Amino acid sequence: MGKHSDAMREAMALRGFAARTQKAYLGWMRRLVKQTRRTADELSESEMRSFLLRLTDEKRSVSTINQAISAFAFFYGEVIPREWRLVGYQRAPQRLPVTLSADEVRRLLDAAASLRERAIMEIAYSGGLRLGEVLRLKVTDIDSSRMVIRVERGKGGKDRNVMLATSLLETLRAYWKQKKPRTWLFPGQGGKRPLHPTMVQRTFTVAKQAARIDKPVSFHSLRHSFATHLMESGVNVRTTQALLGHRSLGTTERYTHVAGAYLRETRSPLDRLRETPPR
Repeated sequence: MGKHSDAMREAMALRGFAARTQKAYLGWMRRLVKQTRRTADELSESEMRSFLLRLTDEKRSVSTINQAISAFAFFYGEVIPREWRLVGYQRAPQRLPVTLSADEVRRLLDAAASLRERAIMEIAYSGGLRLGEVLRLKVTDIDSSRMVIRVERGKGGKDRNVMLATSLLETLRAYWKQKKPRTWLFPGQGGKRPLHPTMVQRTFTVAKQAARIDKPVSFHSLRHSFATHLMESGVNVRTTQALLGHRSLGTTERYTHVAGAYLRETRSPLDRLRETPPR
């Protein structure tokens, strides 16, 4: 893409796009140029649409296709403006997250291979943090005087505070005595960068197997379980939204349909039918 690549990178930086987003958007533009064999400023609207249609034919996920649409919309809206009728975003299927029960979370934590792995999982579950948010934590983000954890640059670049559980603080103090981290709470090799997410995902899989959990869950399921268990304990949706850092209340409300209390408090009409004597 040459000069267009530099211009796109500069435009995204000025808009404050995350590094991962910049990399993804540039990647989609390079694929578009490579497959059409045209420079970005020579491409036509129909060629862009044909590229997106090919992605659909290849059965790419909705999120993948929507990311490509976002990349093209940004480029042809900000870098080389075109008065094109851009394709609308595809609608993602509304799937309910798979969550762990309280007993399964307990078994998972007990199956952690080391104190570090347990501390990482405890933070994710006790505060509803994403894996990336856990790994970007610094030692100074743990505020034991106020009993809060400061989460910097969460999704969307927003900062937030979450509660620091007393039992988690005990785990973290034991972990600190063992490893004595200086800057990053969970440093990678050499200590200059945080631990790599792939290592955590692998250890989670090992712990899941050791705990004999057959559900199709991942590390992110700890965040889903946090939200579900909060709502089951009576915490309102607005508070849960703030703790999760969700921009939309609708995103948080889906946990209402997962929480066991929501189901237990609603009687099936079949039971009512059996209680009604026949006429």
